[in-house]
Amino acid sequence: MSNSYFRFKQFTIHQDRCGMKVSTDACIQGAWAPVEPHVKRVLDIGAGTGLLSLMLAQRNSGIITDAIELDAAAAEQAKENVAVSPWAGRIIVMQGDVKSYPFAVRYDMVICNPPFFINSLQSDEQQRNNARHDVALGQEDLLEVIDKCTNEEGYAVIMLPPKEHNVWQQLCEKNGWHAIQKLEVQPREGKDANRIIGVYSRTKAALQSETLAIKKADDSYTEAFTELLRPFYLFL
Repeated sequence: MSNSYFRFKQFTIHQDRCGMKVSTDACIQGAWAPVEPHVKRVLDIGAGTGLLSLMLAQRNSGIITDAIELDAAAAEQAKENVAVSPWAGRIIVMQGDVKSYPFAVRYDMVICNPPFFINSLQSDEQQRNNARHDVALGQEDLLEVIDKCTNEEGYAVIMLPPKEHNVWQQLCEKNGWHAIQKLEVQPREGKDANRIIGVYSRTKAALQSETLAIKKADDSYTEAFTELLRPFYLFL
């Protein structure tokens, strides 16, 4: 998935100016993220190419998404990707720092594929560091933004590796946010999960947990993965 563009069934993502390219994990997040009936306004934090916003727009005709991206080049490319999509009127791409951006509304749902790595070795490329490491948006910053930008029924869908997920979940619990759904993503059947997509709310409820394996032992896609991504991937 490292090409300069990635073509889906209903839209195309150009990504040569973005620090993070289209990934299988992000596609799973965009296809799986629960969108409850009351959701009308969505905030996509760290929008990158605009992938998550476009996937949500394809799935749900009744939502409007504000997609904010710190990096100017990525934000401009996201705007271009949105502009030529079927949902240009329902996605607003904004360039700015989510920590200080003066949002005019409160959101029903937040989706974010945040910088993963905490206190880890960085590359020489600042754009990629901002996308992958918590140098520009730490977990405490992210939770503060979510708490400030959501209404009382609002919830957040966040994807992290297991180690970072555990830190995030403990931080949420300390600050009145609770995991209510969880998808553990396995690269292959029988392997440990390498990504966890969690749904977090101020309302505590019994945790609903499920597992999704991407591939079988013979390297073919599992039926569950195929069914989830069929509306998006050209070859499924």
